[in-house]
Amino acid sequence: MKMAFIKVESEDMKIEEAFRVKQEDTEEQTDLMPFKEESQELNDAKEEKYLDEKHYDFMTEEKSFNCSQTKKVSKRKRTRKPVNRSNFTCQQCGKSFAGKANLEVHTRIHTGEKPFTCEQCGKRFTEKGNLKIHMRIHTGESSFACQQCGKSFNQKGTLKSHMRIHTGENPFTCQQCGKSFNQKGILKSHMRFHTGERPYACLQCGNSFKHKVTLNTHMRTHTGEKPFVCGQCGKSFRCKVNLDCHMRVHLKENSFICHQCGMSFPDSNNLKNHVITHTGEKPFMCHHCGKSFPHKGSLKIHMRIHNEESPFSCQQCGKFFTVHGNLKVHMRLHTGERPYTCLECKMSFRYKRDLKHHLQTHSGNKS
Repeated sequence: MKMAFIKVESEDMKIEEAFRVKQEDTEEQTDLMPFKEESQELNDAKEEKYLDEKHYDFMTEEKSFNCSQTKKVSKRKRTRKPVNRSNFTCQQCGKSFAGKANLEVHTRIHTGEKPFTCEQCGKRFTEKGNLKIHMRIHTGESSFACQQCGKSFNQKGTLKSHMRIHTGENPFTCQQCGKSFNQKGILKSHMRFHTGERPYACLQCGNSFKHKVTLNTHMRTHTGEKPFVCGQCGKSFRCKVNLDCHMRVHLKENSFICHQCGMSFPDSNNLKNHVITHTGEKPFMCHHCGKSFPHKGSLKIHMRIHNEESPFSCQQCGKFFTVHGNLKVHMRLHTGERPYTCLECKMSFRYKRDLKHHLQTHSGNKS
């Protein structure tokens, strides 16, 4: 009997150890998956409770429990059917996520919400982890240095991506067109050209964009912000590329000359657009109504009529416009601005057409 008791005690230790290891494994999995579904957590809790009750019965010898039963329970836990880990779907772009918290973080891309703010510089972030990484800039923590150029980085992954500049490695390839990139994020951004995905939406007018930087630039049409200022004449621009183009005026880089009228332009595109005024060419046609335009930008603006797209809104009365220039003209109703002045009688007008009509009264040519 003594030997039997020792054997049972030994088996008890093995079973208890088996449960302890299994529970530790479960705890480790929980740490790795913080956004586990509630249903999965409930299932795990029920099963652990069931195992605890079985273990208790064995210890009190109220119910027979042997190693073969332990194996069955462990096998049943291992072969449990996997749950659907994509129950939470974004209503704006259709992406699915394993947990509600993951979806909430993703949604901030569309809403622009950035709840985590750096107390030192005021920069905001969508995720706490990104703020933590950003703080290394202020603390001076840049432990990852490039051995070739000496540049330092806050993250090992950033250094790894940077090294591809020196090696010329482009490991991320588009399966549709074969183009390769040195960063996974750039490939992901590139794929939107194939899929048509536009995850960045303007909350004011509803326009959506493929890239966040394009949305940021677009937002300036609503705010009126022009952060790029010419150091020579003070003129400001919404985009850096527009400032760069403007700087050629000061640098006298007008080397593109129209052979018909002698006008010069800073680049070939401006010259090409100008030449169309001489030829009357209208190569860009609307497939909805057949109307043609000399410039692609003009067609793009025209398409807003068919798409019922009016991205420019008046902040005072809420009226919408398809073209920013029309909004600018409309604002004169609120501001009282009259920029067109008659040089003969000093009368001012809100619209150019009104000044033109007024000038006929001085010339005696009344229509």
